Amino acid sequence: MAAIVRQLGRTDDEIAEWQLRCDMAAVFRVAARLDWNEQIGNHNSVMLPGGGDRPLFLINPRGMLFQEMTASSMIVCDLDGNVVRGKGELRKVAFHIHARIHLRNPAAACVVHVHPPYLTALSLLDGAELELAHHNNLLLNDRIVYDRSGWQPVQDNDEGDRIADLLGDRTIMVMAHHGVTTVGRTVHEAFDECFIAERNARIQMIAWQTGRKMATLPDQARRRFNGPWSERVDSRMHLDAWRRILDREEPDYTS
Repeated sequence: MAAIVRQLGRTDDEIAEWQLRCDMAAVFRVAARLDWNEQIGNHNSVMLPGGGDRPLFLINPRGMLFQEMTASSMIVCDLDGNVVRGKGELRKVAFHIHARIHLRNPAAACVVHVHPPYLTALSLLDGAELELAHHNNLLLNDRIVYDRSGWQPVQDNDEGDRIADLLGDRTIMVMAHHGVTTVGRTVHEAFDECFIAERNARIQMIAWQTGRKMATLPDQARRRFNGPWSERVDSRMHLDAWRRILDREEPDYTS
C-alpha cells in the first residue's frame, strides 16, 4: 500500500525510481540475511531513468547497516559524487568504485559490491579461481575477471577507472584481498549473479575441504556467454520470490 500511495500523481520516471528503490531495498535486506556485507560498509547502486545531461544513481548512505535500509533511505547522487536528494553522506570509497563503473560501463546499470564470506575467502587465496566443476560454472566462469592488483582500499578515481576498465564486458569481479563486485542491466540481474557466484564458491570450498582432487567438466561444455544474465537465468523471478518473503517478514523495506 505504501508503494501505491507514493506513486499517485507521479511521472513515469518517478514511478520507475520507486520501483528501483523497492528492488534495491530488498537486495540490501537479503544481503544482510546472507551475511554479505561488512558491518556498515559495502554498497549497492543503480542508475536512475531520465537522468538526461546529469546522470544520477541511487546508493546507500554512509553509516547504515544493510538490514536498516528502506526504499526511501537511499540517496541520489550524480557521477561527480554530489548528493542531489536524500539524507546522508556518500562514502568516498563507494563513490570511486560505483560512479566510475557506472560512467565507464554503460551496461552496468546496477553495481553490487559486497564481501560475501566464500567469494571473499576465495579472493584471499593465492591464484585461486572458481573451478570448472559444477554445472553453474559452465555459465559463470567466462563472466568472471580476477583483479590481482587491488592491494589497498580504493581512494581515488584512477583506481576506480582501473577497476572499471578491467571489468570490461565481464559481470563479476573477484577482487584480491577484498571481496566481489557484480554488475547487471537491472537490479535483479546483478543480485542473482552475485547470489549464484557466492553459492558456487561455497560449494567449492566445501569440496576443497575434503582434500580430494576436484573433478572438472570438459572445456567444450562451457557456455561462453557474456550477454544479459536474465536471458539464461530466472533472475527477476528469484528476486520476486525473496520480495514475497520480505513482504511477510520485513514489510518495512518498501517504506
